[in-house]
Amino acid sequence: MSRRREQVLNAAIEVLGTGGARRLTYQAVDAAAEVPAGTTSNYFRNRAALLDGVVRQIEALDRLDWEAFSAAVRPASLDELVEAMATFVRQATGPGRARTTARYLLFLEASANPELREPLARSRAAIVDWGAPWLRLLGSPTPERHCVVLLDYLDGLVLHYIAMPGPAIDPEGIRGVVAGLVGMA
Repeated sequence: MSRRREQVLNAAIEVLGTGGARRLTYQAVDAAAEVPAGTTSNYFRNRAALLDGVVRQIEALDRLDWEAFSAAVRPASLDELVEAMATFVRQATGPGRARTTARYLLFLEASANPELREPLARSRAAIVDWGAPWLRLLGSPTPERHCVVLLDYLDGLVLHYIAMPGPAIDPEGIRGVVAGLVGMA
């Protein structure tokens, strides 16, 4: 991918994640990317192509982040897994807030735009592939299924903190879910 195209897509993620779906226009992306007017429309001829590009860029960025995260974090205990998941939630709702918000807006867009579902599902499947071994180590009899349940919980937690920021993330909810899944409750 060209550096300029990547610059445009990263700006589109920022625009979508900070301004919402209505603000995602060629002009707003060009301004955020600090590129000449018309650059975004040269790469993406219509809104569907731009949204597809944004989904694929988020998928690529998420893959890089999860590969780095899973290489650096090897939770071998309940406490370590809970802290790793709490760190993930803090990142997603703090420094990664714009990308997280953009992802949730794309989930909603996928309800009306089926073409977006496959890359979003592929990204989630990759996260399950990374997370299931951690749950297996903690004794989960069905780690893939339990990882999906944990991700569902974390999605809800992250969405709550994105929509209604509040006090610091309390890892005890995460602990309760994981402990319940792996039979440590």
